[in-house]
Amino acid sequence: MPRQNRVTPYGELIAVPDRGMFWGNRGPLLDREGRLARYSRGQAWVICVLAFKGRRRQQWTPGRLTELYFLDEATGLAAGHRPCGECRYRDYQAFKRAWGEAGVPDGGPPGGGLPGAPEIDARLHAGRLAGSGVRRTYRAPLGGLPSGTMVDIGGAPWLVHDGRLLAWTPGGYQPRPVEASGDPVTVITPRAIVAVLAAGYRPVLHPSALTA
Repeated sequence: MPRQNRVTPYGELIAVPDRGMFWGNRGPLLDREGRLARYSRGQAWVICVLAFKGRRRQQWTPGRLTELYFLDEATGLAAGHRPCGECRYRDYQAFKRAWGEAGVPDGGPPGGGLPGAPEIDARLHAGRLAGSGVRRTYRAPLGGLPSGTMVDIGGAPWLVHDGRLLAWTPGGYQPRPVEASGDPVTVITPRAIVAVLAAGYRPVLHPSALTA
């Protein structure tokens, strides 16, 4: 039976067989018996590559970072995670540069310059949760959202990609028809990350996004 370790764009943890393209964490989430006991712990939510320098991990060990998995980077960003500064160093630096160009409020050190991980994590934490385990969303016109953003339409997540909407599923994206009125839509991806996407950061997408 698969573990409840797959992250949806809403940040929920579900149990499905496939793991996706990336893993990450949001702190130690298990109790002493190895059961999922909390939604998050700490502010450093990251997105990591599946293989790095031959390192191996014992999955879901109590007291250690709990391994979570994402379909792709756009999914992890929507859930409120950011690129890891170690195993994804170049992507993290690109993310920081876009963050600086976007001028995210309260997201940098005094006197200017690129923000560090603590500043980014604190800003993201404030923007992704409205309460303990309660996601924060906002409304915005669909036409103004950059590629890589996730939105909610009809109670389901959709990826904005090159002017199209692709339905998110745990196994990949599907080109389902959807009615999107001219009214603002509910944006799942945190506001600060949408600004980073608008400033030019390009997340890694599941191959199905390119063929759907």
